[in-house]
Amino acid sequence: MATDSPVTVEQADGLAVVTVDAPPLNLFDGAMGSGLVAAIGELEKSSPRAVLIRFEGKLVTGGVDVRVFEPLDGAGATDLFTALVTISQRIAALPCPTVFAAHGTCLTWGFELALACDLILATEQAQFGLVEATIGLTPAMGGTGRLAERAGTGRAREFVMTGDRYDAATMHSWGVVNRVLPADGFDDAARDLGRRLASGPTVAHAATKAVLRSYLDGGVAKADADVPAIAGPLFATEDLRNALQTFLTIGPGHAVFEGR
Repeated sequence: MATDSPVTVEQADGLAVVTVDAPPLNLFDGAMGSGLVAAIGELEKSSPRAVLIRFEGKLVTGGVDVRVFEPLDGAGATDLFTALVTISQRIAALPCPTVFAAHGTCLTWGFELALACDLILATEQAQFGLVEATIGLTPAMGGTGRLAERAGTGRAREFVMTGDRYDAATMHSWGVVNRVLPADGFDDAARDLGRRLASGPTVAHAATKAVLRSYLDGGVAKADADVPAIAGPLFATEDLRNALQTFLTIGPGHAVFEGR
């Protein structure tokens, strides 16, 4: 990936670390959109065992460079929003665990990207907002529906319609943020979690994501109906067979998983 891109990907030991660095505010613009699409393409091609999305700078993101919207008419905006939703969909569809690390204020597209990830980590100082209402817009990257998935439609209505900012503790209490961590050592903690997930039974993690997609599509009944076909093939994986043997010969907690 080009070094002048605001989005870079580094991979080691199965963990892909996606870093956004477009000072001073990490705003979404054409270059950011192209960078995200290129990064996602690299993730889809390289098939990492886990992904961590992190940001440089004081903020996660201040939102969108509004100059992106100035030349748009209705048809142009529809095309742009289709592309934005596709970014979130492709992140959500990655078969490996995905972690989003929010170390500071995280507005609009950044929060929508976070909601497409499996786990959201935040510092105690982080704030979140979908503030599109301030310019007469509604979030257009899939964040409203994904926020409702995590927190319920009532919370999503409040969050989007007020355009207010909410702290990490509130978002944790809503079930949106998974963990709130101290700012000191936050980046290391996020990387440690990413490495832990990458070293785990990642084929089984992909199956877990598939079961959850079934649940979202049709509730518990559909998830139950799909579990046998999703979980059964895991018995053909090296990871499960080796872990069973390790359990029987050494005991629990000693399996080494290779993602196969």
